Amino acid sequence: MSESVYKIIDVVGTSSESWEKAAINAVQAASKSLKDLRIAEVSKLDMKIEDGKVVAYRARVSLSFKYHN
Repeated sequence: MSESVYKIIDVVGTSSESWEKAAINAVQAASKSLKDLRIAEVSKLDMKIEDGKVVAYRARVSLSFKYHN
């Protein structure tokens, strides 16, 4: 097994439909600018509320990607 180094960042995805869609949106957006994404871990879920109603689901996702010199 070769030695590797990975960096971990947090991103927040949003969706008006579900937490699952919010997490998927976060990964899809990050994958446009980050290479070699390896692991995604949902670390926090919350909702945006307006006038007593849920208007958005938010998922904080920790993403790891391979570090290249």
